[in-house]
Amino acid sequence: MASPSIQAVLFDMDGVLTDSEPLICEAAVRMFQEQGLPVQPEDFLPFVGTGEDRYLGGVAEKYGFKIHLAESKKRTYEIYLALVPDQLKAFPGAVELVRTCKAHGLAIALVSSADTIKIHANLNKIGLPSNLWNAIVTAEHVQRKKPAPDLFLSAAKILNLPSGACVVIEDAINGIEAARAANMRCVAVAQTFPSDRLQLADRIRPSVADLTLDDLMNW
Repeated sequence: MASPSIQAVLFDMDGVLTDSEPLICEAAVRMFQEQGLPVQPEDFLPFVGTGEDRYLGGVAEKYGFKIHLAESKKRTYEIYLALVPDQLKAFPGAVELVRTCKAHGLAIALVSSADTIKIHANLNKIGLPSNLWNAIVTAEHVQRKKPAPDLFLSAAKILNLPSGACVVIEDAINGIEAARAANMRCVAVAQTFPSDRLQLADRIRPSVADLTLDDLMNW
């Protein structure tokens, strides 16, 4: 049986649309420093794309350091949101790609392991507000974050589409694994990790600016 044609593009946010990975990392490093634990930016790499609970909790576990997760996350977001107005930018071509997909009749969904407060701050800053999207799926929607498929499956359910009609754009290894587990095609952009770390994706492009509609629709 032939696979259904692509009807929806599911965009990850951090590292795909926005250059927010360095900012959330800086905020997390500063939060841990305030608690007396010096950590390194590379400590967070294994947890990119898994949501802030795991992002912070995984590093705390690595160092055997006890944190109050809710309070630590709240403080991390306070630092992060203070950085957004002056430092957050969209990746070149990202906003244009989202709008091009929509203009060509594709459903567009924002699917992120981040919390709603971070998602809305990012989208508003780069000019892709919530009302533009056909669906927004956040960490609050599911129990299991990436690399589990639940976020992507939830988006497909909201859009009333089968998994095979959706293509995912991801930058992180955990996100690619989630897309594959959801039986969705996945195009990776090497904006956070080098291409050789993204080989599980169906296609790899250097950046969002290098992506075309053909890359997303022609299978």
